[in-house]
This record gives sequence, C-alpha cells and structure tokens, in this order.
Amino acid sequence: MNSYKNTVVRPFRSFRLNSLLFSVLAMLPLGGCASLDRPALSVKETSSPELLNAKQIDPAMRERILRAVGQDAQERALRDELKQHPDNVDAAIRLTNALVAQKRAHEALHVVDTVLVAAPGNLRALNAKGVILDLDGRHDAAQVLYRQALETEPGNEMVQHNLNLSLTL
Repeated sequence: MNSYKNTVVRPFRSFRLNSLLFSVLAMLPLGGCASLDRPALSVKETSSPELLNAKQIDPAMRERILRAVGQDAQERALRDELKQHPDNVDAAIRLTNALVAQKRAHEALHVVDTVLVAAPGNLRALNAKGVILDLDGRHDAAQVLYRQALETEPGNEMVQHNLNLSLTL
C-alpha cells in the first residue's frame, strides 16, 4: 500500500499543486489590469490626426500610420477614379507619383500602361512612363518614350529636359 501512495498519490498531488500554483501566479499580474472603480478596457477612442501628432510615437511608426490611414484611402480613390475613367491622365499621374514615392515602381508602370491603352500617345503619360523607367535604370527604354513624346510636341521643355537627364545617366 505504501508503494501505491508513493507512485500514484504523490505525483497526482504534486501535479494538482503545480497547476494551482501556476494558475494563481498567472492571475496575479492580470489583477492589476482591472479594478472595481474603472473598466478593464479603455473606451476612449483616439482620432487618427491625434495619433499622427502624438510626440511619443517614433517617426517611422508615424509614417506607417500615415500611409495606412491617409495614403491608402487616397490610393483607393484614385484607383476607383481610373476604373470609372481609364483615360484620366491626371488621376494616373497622381497615383503613379504616390506609388513611386512608396518604391512600388512596378505597380506605377502598370497604371501608366493602362492609361496609355486608353489614351495612346498621351504626352504626359509617355513622360511619366519614361521617368519611371529612368528611375528603374532602364534608360534606353525611357529615351525611346521621350523621343516618341517629342514627336507629338517637339517644343515641350519638360520632356526635352527629361530626355537630356536620361542621356546623361
């Protein structure tokens, strides 16, 4: 009988005691999170502009919040505009600028290509695609686009300037 107590009862008591001790120790830190005079969770919402101006947020986090809150909404609105009006060069240029700023040149090229299908030979779209290709290091392809745009409007200083920059690169 003594061997039964040593092999079965003691480990069982030890297991129950360890489980109880673990439960109590796990609840103690949580006890400080809530009290009777205030709710456990805060119900006060902080608006996005307040979060963006908070001094305790580090600059990298602030930039991510800004991108998540503001730029994504702007990007969605521009994409919706382009779905409704695929030839809207103004919306396409604003969207490509935003995408290039976020280092998403491949997506920006896709946007410009879509506009060029809807409005082939558009000077601003050709220039924008040339700039993106230059930024991507594909200078020969960019120069072809600049020259194509200059055939449409030979005196355009912006395109001529971009062609000259591309040639020096």
